[in-house]
Amino acid sequence: MTENENAKRDDLPLSGMLVVDVATFIASPYCAAVLGEFGADVIKVEHPIGGDPCRNFGTSSKRGDSLAWLSEARNKKSITLDLRAKEGAEIFRQLCAKADVVTENFRPGTLEKWGLGYEALTRNNPGLVMLRVSGYGQDGPYRDRPGFARIAHAVGGLAYLAGMPKDTPVTPGSTTLGDYLSGLYGAIGVLIALHEKRKSGKGQYIDVALYESVFRLTDELAPAYAMYGTVRERHGPHIKTAVPLGHFRTKDDKWVAFACTTDKLFERLCHAMGRLELASSHLYGVQAQRLENRHEVNQLVAAWAGALNRDEILALCLAAGAPCGPLNTIADIFGDRQFAVRRNLIAMDIPEMDGDVIMIPNVMPRLSDTPGRIDTLGPKLGEQTDAILKDLLGLGDEEIKGLHERKVV
Repeated sequence: MTENENAKRDDLPLSGMLVVDVATFIASPYCAAVLGEFGADVIKVEHPIGGDPCRNFGTSSKRGDSLAWLSEARNKKSITLDLRAKEGAEIFRQLCAKADVVTENFRPGTLEKWGLGYEALTRNNPGLVMLRVSGYGQDGPYRDRPGFARIAHAVGGLAYLAGMPKDTPVTPGSTTLGDYLSGLYGAIGVLIALHEKRKSGKGQYIDVALYESVFRLTDELAPAYAMYGTVRERHGPHIKTAVPLGHFRTKDDKWVAFACTTDKLFERLCHAMGRLELASSHLYGVQAQRLENRHEVNQLVAAWAGALNRDEILALCLAAGAPCGPLNTIADIFGDRQFAVRRNLIAMDIPEMDGDVIMIPNVMPRLSDTPGRIDTLGPKLGEQTDAILKDLLGLGDEEIKGLHERKVV
């Protein structure tokens, strides 16, 4: 990042932090993106041929990069390096010697094979913090297995729970949930490690496994099995611990979600339905009674929801204080006033695209005094290579020209 560009970001809380992101796709790069949203200078290291595969993952933009790349590589600067080449590895070491954080997600042992593992990099930078994301972690019998989010959803116990009872388990949503989760856990780990570094002066590495990020979301699954031998099965759109708590189709062929986890909330839903008698103590007003007769209760609610349009249901529930929400498509989200007022979507210009814009999710979390921001979309491959080599590492024009000629960059 140039001195001018750095000056623009000095007001952000992580300004002055240098992150070297040598990872690919989503998980570890997402951590780097979060840090970059709050001011860190993020240098994306990519192979000279093709770069990060995320550039071609999903829907292509008119610029040629994917929409996922433009969004997820926000605020990053791209340098190309062949890490297998001796000169490329040395330049990477020089970058890491100046870095506060390195993020990577190679299969365990890959960086060590190239002489670029954590122990090697900390010889010149003992305060370095490294995030290491992999499918199964840096140790254990599965460490060498390839890892992907869909596999993590399966191994971590979440995919088995998704779907209709006794039917084929489905992936929990079509996004790479395990990748984003691991990136968030990675960001938490990086910030904790940096805080510790302030006390000890030492860096450390953070070992995040995709399947562990997923497993951590499984509420009482582990203690219920350990204590009672309970194996939770697929429940479809409803659960067994509360009722009605699930998804219901409306008259206009849309869907709403109800969440009545207490007797009081069920009473409010009954008020919205115009059926207060259902909340009486001799019918379904007590949680135990509702659970015992959960199928009857769900059928009553389904019949009511199926006779009204979605917006009519939402209005009645809002007036009664009953928890209810729409199952939004992305088209619904784009028309939702809550998303608009909270600026959950932000329009960004696409460089060299004649005024075309891209709508992307805005920065999270929201800080009251020092909020993060998005200054740039994902860079073109190697867009800042020469500037980084010259301004950050002090290489001369002839040296840089030679690196290009030898295809090191």
